[in-house]
Amino acid sequence: MKGRRGGGYLERTLDGLRDAIAHVESAEGAARRDGLLQRLDPRVKVAGLLALVFAAALSTSATAIGAVLALAVAGSALSRLSLRTLAARVWLGAFVFTGAIALPALVLVPGDPVGHVPFAGWPVTAQGLSSAGYLVLRVETAATLAYLLVFTTPWSHVLKALRVFRVPVVVVVILGMTYRYVLLLLEIAHEMFEARRSRAVSAATGADRRRAVATSAGVLLTRSLHLSGEVYLAMQSRGFRGEVHVLDDFRMRAADWLALASFAAVTAAAVWAGR
Repeated sequence: MKGRRGGGYLERTLDGLRDAIAHVESAEGAARRDGLLQRLDPRVKVAGLLALVFAAALSTSATAIGAVLALAVAGSALSRLSLRTLAARVWLGAFVFTGAIALPALVLVPGDPVGHVPFAGWPVTAQGLSSAGYLVLRVETAATLAYLLVFTTPWSHVLKALRVFRVPVVVVVILGMTYRYVLLLLEIAHEMFEARRSRAVSAATGADRRRAVATSAGVLLTRSLHLSGEVYLAMQSRGFRGEVHVLDDFRMRAADWLALASFAAVTAAAVWAGR
């Protein structure tokens, strides 16, 4: 059993790295499906989905925000995206992260008490519950819309669409390099832990595992500093100067104009209803 526990650390680390790489590959695969949003021009999706994010952020009506969230879920289904993945990777993560931030508002926001925190006795106010609920609902909606954009549009097309909207070159460069660099680091880390596991002949003690973690972190940091320059030089040698060039030309069709008008109408309705 000790041998199994000693190998559990490497197994869990490798499984986590594999899941991260598989998640990226699944996003690229989803962007190539024949779904509703996949057929639209990337510029329409970037403009429309970001407009809905701002509408949800500015809205003060839970009904309006919930309607935008419902439309986003319907868009996910029509785009042939997995609702289980949406719930497990997006909603759950956003709820845990935002809930931890919104939790103090339950007792810090003054108002009418509706209950008390067990053991501590602090009063929980209705206004605090409302504030926390609005924050969680807004974040869940924004995260769902961002998920729609990333999983229905190839990353290179997203970057090119951002340049069409005059996003500064430096921002596009940072986003492009971050995407490539994260993938590269994931692959390097996976290879490092796979090599360590293949050379392990006995169970590692707790001290050995902690030493291995510290050593791996140091090696990965050193290699990341070295590879950052190499990645940038490799991109430059292939003609990258900040502008994103793809083989597919963006051309607006009748369906794209209709989708753009629909996005504008929904955004305007959400802003009006959320006043």
